[in-house]
Amino acid sequence: MSQWSERTTDSAEALDRADRVNPVDSATQVFVAHRDLLFTVAYEMLGSAADAEDVLQETWLRWVRVDLATVREKRSYLVRIVTRQALDRLRALGRRKESYVGPWLPEPLLTTPDVAEDVELADSVSMAMLLVLETLAPTERAVFVLREVFDLDYNEIAEAVDKTPAAVRQIAYRARSHVAARRPRGVVSPAETRAALEAFQRAVETGDLQRLIDILAPDVIAVSDGGGIKHALLRPIVGADKVARLLAAGWWKRDAERSVEVVQINGGPGLLVRVNAEIDGVVAVRVENGYITGAYHVRNPEKLSRVERATAVSR
Repeated sequence: MSQWSERTTDSAEALDRADRVNPVDSATQVFVAHRDLLFTVAYEMLGSAADAEDVLQETWLRWVRVDLATVREKRSYLVRIVTRQALDRLRALGRRKESYVGPWLPEPLLTTPDVAEDVELADSVSMAMLLVLETLAPTERAVFVLREVFDLDYNEIAEAVDKTPAAVRQIAYRARSHVAARRPRGVVSPAETRAALEAFQRAVETGDLQRLIDILAPDVIAVSDGGGIKHALLRPIVGADKVARLLAAGWWKRDAERSVEVVQINGGPGLLVRVNAEIDGVVAVRVENGYITGAYHVRNPEKLSRVERATAVSR
C-alpha cells in the first residue's frame, strides 16, 4: 500500500472515530449547560445534595445513550430523566428516614448572595420550604417543584411523572393548597433580615439569655439534626424561653473555643458554628417580621460537606 493510501485510510479512521466521539461530546456539552438546573430539581425533590449527585450520575448514564438527533427540547428531556430518577430515590429515602435517629433536616448548602436575590428560588430551597415539601407524597412533590419553581407546562410534567395532563393539574392543585397552608408567610426586607441575624449572632456568641429572648418570636421553633452521631435534640422545641435557654447553654463543651460566622444557607440567613476551629454545625434561620421564627441546626457531620464552598443552584 502507498504512503498516500495509508494516510487516506488513517484519515478515514480518524473521521470515523470522531463521528463516534462527537455524539458523546455533544451530550456532555448539553448536560454541563443544564447541570445546575438538574441538581436543583433533584435537590428540591430529595433534600439531600449527596443523593442529588447520585441522581445526576444516573441521569448522565441514561442521557449519554440517547440519540440527540431525536430530541427536540433537550432541557425538558433532561428534566424528565432527572425527575424519574429522583422519584425512585425519594421512595427509597422514605424508608431510610423511618429509622433515622432524631429529627431529619435537609442537607444544608452554602449558597451565593445572588441566590437570595432571586426570591422565588431562595424560598424554594430554604430549610423551611424543604421541610414543608417533606410532607407531600413523592409525585405531589415532583409536580409542585416542576410547576411552581421551574414553571414547566402540564404536558411536560405529565411525561416526567407518567400521568395524564389532567391528573397533573389535579395533583398540582392539591400540592399548592397543601404547601400554602404550611409555608412561612410574609416577605422580609434584606435590612430587616440582616438586623435580626446580627442580633441573633451576638446573642448566640455571648450566651446572653435576655438578648436571645428579645430576638426570638414567641412561637419560635428549634429543630436539630445530629443523625445519631452528634448530640442533638430528639424532638423540636417550641417557645422563645425554651429555645433561648437552649441556645444560651450552647451545643459545645464549656471549655471549648467557639466562633459563629454569618453565612448564606439555602438562599437565606444562617450561622456557621465552629468549635475549636472545626466546623461543628450550621444553623439556618427563618426571619419573619423582624423576629427569628425558626432555627434549623444541622450537626450531623455526614451532612456538612457543602457548607465550606458554595453550591450553585438555578432554575
